[in-house]
Order: sequence, then C-alpha cells, then structure tokens
Amino acid sequence: MNWSGLESLVSGVNKYSTAFGRIWLSMVFVFRVLVFVVAAQRVWGDENKDFVCNTKQPGCTNVCYDHIFPISHIRLWALQLIFVTCPSLMVMAHVKYREGKDKKYVELHQGSHLYANPGKKRGGLWWTYLLSLVFKAGFDTSFLYILYRIYHGYDLPKLSKCSLDPCPNTVDCFISRPTEKKIFMLFMVVSSALCIFMCIMEMMYLIGKRIIKVLRIQHNNERLTFANHQESATVVPHQSQNLTIAV
Repeated sequence: MNWSGLESLVSGVNKYSTAFGRIWLSMVFVFRVLVFVVAAQRVWGDENKDFVCNTKQPGCTNVCYDHIFPISHIRLWALQLIFVTCPSLMVMAHVKYREGKDKKYVELHQGSHLYANPGKKRGGLWWTYLLSLVFKAGFDTSFLYILYRIYHGYDLPKLSKCSLDPCPNTVDCFISRPTEKKIFMLFMVVSSALCIFMCIMEMMYLIGKRIIKVLRIQHNNERLTFANHQESATVVPHQSQNLTIAV
C-alpha cells in the first residue's frame, strides 16, 4: 500500500487543525505508520511460515494457526490506520465545499465573499471537525478492544496448546519470536492509546473554547443591555425637568 500518498493527502488537513491535531498527526505517521512500514511488517512477515506444531497430521497446523491467529496483526493494523486517518478527510471535504460555495457567491455578488475564511472552524465546520475527532477516537478504541478480545489481553504465549480437528490429540504449537512480536504489539497499543488521549484533549479544547466564547458574548450582551438601561434612566429625569420648567 502507498502510505506516502495517504500521508500527503491527510497532511493537508494540518492547516485547519489545532496544536493538538498537529501533534496527533505527527504521532500517527511517525510512531505508527513509519514503525508499521519499516519494522512491524518484517517482524510479523514470518508468522505463518515459522508457526510450528509438534505433529505431522495434515491440516492440523493450519487449523491451529487459524485458531491462535484469527486475524493477522499486520492486516488489522493496516485496517486500523486507514479507518483512523479517513475522518480527517471529512474536514477537508467540508472546507472544499465551502470554498466552492464561496466562489459561486463571489461570481454572483460581484466580489463580496460569503466566508471571510472558509477554513475557520465556525458553524457546520466546527461540528464536522468535532465529529471527525469522535470517529478517530472511536475507531482506535474499537480496534484496541478487538485486539484485546482476540489475543486475550495483548498476550502472545511462547507455547500454545491446540486440540482441534483434525489434530489427533492436544498438540503443542510454537510462535516464531514471540517476545519481539509482543513488544511491537504493545508499542502499537500504547501509541494508539496516546492518539486516543490526544483526540480527547482536542475535543475538550474545542468544547471549552466554544463555551468560553459563548459566555463572553453573553456577558458582553448583558453589559450592553445594562448600559442601555442606565442611559434610558438618565434621559427620563432630564425630560421631566424640562417639562416642569416649561409649565
């Protein structure tokens, strides 16, 4: 798979991201994609070839391998990276939609713009950005749960016992380089957890910033209303005094 193409595509959302979003993107492509491409594929490339069971019964080794490894780590991580990075494209698509809408508006209204900055997170784009964060954190959490359920708490035992048909009895099966593979699996799990944490922090930042902005607007409106009332209360006595003098 051409990961560099995906990186260049997703990196375009960087200019619309907060500082947390830029850190998240750096973590994904440095600690996950780069490690996946350079090291993890080589470590897990021999999982089927070097999986050995102490039996010569035809089909037993294949059945035990399928039982111990229901899904390949490499394919699961590749699928996870695709799902996690795709929500960022929602933001880019929304910005492109705004830019196209603004371009049509400029043509119809002789140079006046509909959006001062189409990439500014306001209105619908704010909700799209927040929803993309929810999706990213949700996908990462789901894949971590799937990995936890399949491999019984992110564990890779050196010895696995299998008694499935067509094995004649309970046989011992051995995984190639289980310690190294477990270290890489834990590294990918920790990096995924850190990405989830960054998504949660960015969501809290966006929501907190929006709440502060709304409270500030309400406070300014209250001050303006109070000032208007004070001005009205000052004008009314003066008018009453002028009427008295005229009488």
